[in-house]
Amino acid sequence: MKRREFIQATATASGAMLAAPGLCSPRPVTLGKAEHCVMLWLGGGMSQIDTFDPKSRGDAAEKKAGSYYASIETAVPGVQVCEHLSKTARLMEHVTAVRTLNHDVVDEHAAAANRMHTGRLTSGTVTYPSLGSIVAHQRGAAAEGVPAYVLLGYPNIARGPGFLGPQAGYIYSTNINSGPAGLARPKWLSGNRVARREALLDTVRSGGSDRFGDDRKFAEYNAVIGESLRLAGPDFMNVFELSNEPDSLRNNYASEFGQRCLLTRRLFQAGVRFVEVSYSDNFKNGTGWDTHNGGQLNQHLLIQDLDAALATLIADLKNHGLLDKTVILVNSEFGRPGGFDSGGGRGHHSKCFTSVIAGGGLNHTGAWGQSNELAEQVVEQPVSVPDYFATALAAMQINPTESLYDGDRPVPITDLGKPIAELF
Repeated sequence: MKRREFIQATATASGAMLAAPGLCSPRPVTLGKAEHCVMLWLGGGMSQIDTFDPKSRGDAAEKKAGSYYASIETAVPGVQVCEHLSKTARLMEHVTAVRTLNHDVVDEHAAAANRMHTGRLTSGTVTYPSLGSIVAHQRGAAAEGVPAYVLLGYPNIARGPGFLGPQAGYIYSTNINSGPAGLARPKWLSGNRVARREALLDTVRSGGSDRFGDDRKFAEYNAVIGESLRLAGPDFMNVFELSNEPDSLRNNYASEFGQRCLLTRRLFQAGVRFVEVSYSDNFKNGTGWDTHNGGQLNQHLLIQDLDAALATLIADLKNHGLLDKTVILVNSEFGRPGGFDSGGGRGHHSKCFTSVIAGGGLNHTGAWGQSNELAEQVVEQPVSVPDYFATALAAMQINPTESLYDGDRPVPITDLGKPIAELF
């Protein structure tokens, strides 16, 4: 074949592929109608067999594998949860415990946390955006004068925007009583001093724009400064005044973690699109959710915190007409095995574990997927991390088959994830 004939044949074949339906365009996906998303992050590794996927009782002292706690029935016939999730059990018609989530990162918390925030393996060449940053980038804030993405906890790279840049990033707060430290103005700072400082900053920003007008990094940084100045005003900062909520509701939310969930509802009402809430009392049981050794003994204290916060959040969102508009995720790096370690606790396990998706106007089933007798292996309906992300994104009206762009390089939003169709 001559060179010209080869080029013509290749061009014809390429054109046929482009014209073929479904080959080079995103496949159709059913999208939900949710407007907000919250991720409740239980750093350390929530034990699925001790929470949302209970099995026959075990005995840590005798090293008999099995659940540490008794199981109870829920509002969904045939679906059981741990006895310490009694409040959530009564609301399981709004919840789906995804019992067959799985990935291949087990020994290193940071790498597994990155996987459960970005849906991707750690890459040496690409810094992938977190789920929160994807939502912020695709949907933006739901109202003027508020950020799209708020982190209630400590920052790290896994939670960040990656190649999407700082405009898809978060503001964070570790103290819900004062709000984000970078935005909260000292009470002793007068309005005149604030105005003078902002005037000086305007001069610096203007000079920078003249000098670096074609620099994308400067433009992104300048835009973030402008947004920070807007957010530092009283309208947004008043969202953090939890004292405006009834004492009875605050008591129902219970722990510090619960108060963060209450703040989340207020953030959504203000127009924030995505909130991550980190569990805030990791050493109540001595180890947090990473229940090696003695941490297992008082794991129920953590589970009770989760139960009060999650159940109250579901009811509170419903009372405010927000439950069907809000996707609730409960995530950890991985799960725990059904057996006990030498110290009576549990190790790490990523081949089959549970994350939760609730609210969002989805057709909830109480539970999805079936694991084996120790909740360690997938028996039916496996769900990959990209599938789980695709489900959350589709519920948020974001097509998970489309692409983001790292410069001019297209990057699929999920790593070929497919939503759990039955939930839509």
